[in-house]
Amino acid sequence: MDIEFLIKKAKKGDREALLTLIMERKNEHYRLAYAYLNNQEDALDAMEDMILRIYDKIHQLKKPKAFYSWSNTILVNCCRDILRKKKKLVLLESYGEEVYMECYEQSEQQLDLEKYLVRLNPDQQEALRLRYFLDLDYQTIAELTSVPLGTVKSRIANGLKKLKESFGGVYE
Repeated sequence: MDIEFLIKKAKKGDREALLTLIMERKNEHYRLAYAYLNNQEDALDAMEDMILRIYDKIHQLKKPKAFYSWSNTILVNCCRDILRKKKKLVLLESYGEEVYMECYEQSEQQLDLEKYLVRLNPDQQEALRLRYFLDLDYQTIAELTSVPLGTVKSRIANGLKKLKESFGGVYE
């Protein structure tokens, strides 16, 4: 697959070329969205939003080889938008119950981890999910979240420290 050729076609309005590019990495996009949203429907909605935004903004892409990192950044922003909308819609009293109901079908170990992750601030949750659920390196996380590398490392270290303390251990 020639990325540069497909991007040229997509910039000229060829929807099929754009879909070919996106479908090439659909599984990676889905895993990224799911790591943020923990919900299949929301992850698919985020991917749909990403496709629409890419279609509208493809002409702004300057480096064709950066398409996938650019599309991942757009997807992360779509996920954040969905999370912001959900926070506005969910009543505080039902929030904890909703989180646990979504996690019910997941393994018991995953449920325990989610219970502790929600105790962290959103930035730490995001960094830990990207690092340990998707196995992304620090630099990629920094690029996706638009923060310095040192901030990513700090968020992960502080998040791990809080998690370990939550489990009753001492962080070294």
